[in-house]
Amino acid sequence: MISFSPKPRLNSSAQKAANRRRRQLISSCFLLVFFGYALGVYRFFSRRLPSGEETKMENDDVDNGNHENPHHGVDFNANNANANCPITVTDALTRASNPSRVHIGVVQQNTASGTDVSCGLPPPETSDGLGPQTPCSTSTFPPDQRPMCKHSRNLKVFEGLTAELATGPVVARHVGYRLYDGQAFFMQVDAHVFFVENWDRIIIQEWQATKNEMAVLSTYLTDVVGSIDPHTHNSKRKTRPIMCNTQFEANAQGKYLRHGSQPESVPAIKGVPQLQPYWAAGFSFSRGHFPIQVPYDPYLPMIFQGEEISIGVRGFTHGYDFYAPEKSVNFHVYAQGENKVKRKNVKSFWENSKAHAGMGKLAMSRLLAIVGMVPDTEDYDRVEEDVYGTGSVRTAEMFYKIFGIEVVQKKTKKKLCDFVSSGNMHREFHEKHLRLDGIGIDYNKIGADFAIPAFLGQQ
Repeated sequence: MISFSPKPRLNSSAQKAANRRRRQLISSCFLLVFFGYALGVYRFFSRRLPSGEETKMENDDVDNGNHENPHHGVDFNANNANANCPITVTDALTRASNPSRVHIGVVQQNTASGTDVSCGLPPPETSDGLGPQTPCSTSTFPPDQRPMCKHSRNLKVFEGLTAELATGPVVARHVGYRLYDGQAFFMQVDAHVFFVENWDRIIIQEWQATKNEMAVLSTYLTDVVGSIDPHTHNSKRKTRPIMCNTQFEANAQGKYLRHGSQPESVPAIKGVPQLQPYWAAGFSFSRGHFPIQVPYDPYLPMIFQGEEISIGVRGFTHGYDFYAPEKSVNFHVYAQGENKVKRKNVKSFWENSKAHAGMGKLAMSRLLAIVGMVPDTEDYDRVEEDVYGTGSVRTAEMFYKIFGIEVVQKKTKKKLCDFVSSGNMHREFHEKHLRLDGIGIDYNKIGADFAIPAFLGQQ
């Protein structure tokens, strides 16, 4: 297994934070072993990223150019009773150029009845994909025809969160991040997607093209319908979405930012993923230190909207930069069109709302306060804020000011997408201010007062 192993210099506060995180994850190992898992050794680090070239990193498998076959982990969040999950896992392994190097972690939230489809078992062996699932030990098919059996040692399924206990994607994905086991790369997707041929090699090559250690490739996935050639399994799309559209929304939990529909077009920047301001939960690909540095906050039950701005702002403050992939390597099965009927019976954690009344509002107060969207407030749950809070590389205030988000008036400036989708953000920020050592974009040189042309004249 190839792990990311830089040896940054840690100051005393960073060392204490690393130790706290180590204690947390080691305790979770015992819990996971209790559920039947034997996890390997974790690598931990916490660091304050430099503003210049103050930190020298030792070369590892990725730094010295050996990118051919690094191990990488995939985190699937299987929402309640999702029958697509084993199909998605099978497809990921079948379409990978190096399936033995793909490690998959699944957070499965089935009902306690035991009648739901299991993501720990291969899909049914029938031609129509219906019927009971057959364990690998009793299958009449050879392992080569059942990739989930052939690569079963690379699959971890956490079943401790049943549908009856589900409190939303934030808590479930927090558990999923704990399944990460030190691989070089980490990808997060939903449990109902399909992959293109050689997706693992393509996405690693895209990440390499950024020449940015802190690059996180992320987007809302395009609908699978009409996207993958059924014979070659290659993508039929020349377009891809880019994350630039957000606005404030209000409900009983409060006012928060919600990313809306994103523009999809032929990339303006060629040969490299394109810089964007926002992060998407449905697809995220990065080096393995991202889920360690920016873990999901487990103290946010019953949160759905707000999840993405939490990780996005916290990631920005830790020094991460978000990019739209130039090429899509997977596509989403949305509950619309020909797939509407197939997805209609997928359960939702909202079914448990009455059992957790009031928790979502308290969680949203914590989420908004941590990312600085409720200035000057002290009235929120601060438990382990040093672990699940913002970083020290950049400020949340800088993020809001540059990208036209007014947290007091609760409004966003218009036409940010003009600056982003045109490639001008990439040209101004990535091409001019990526640090020489490749450790992120230097926003100190950009400055919080950078004037996005599309905002000029707006109040």
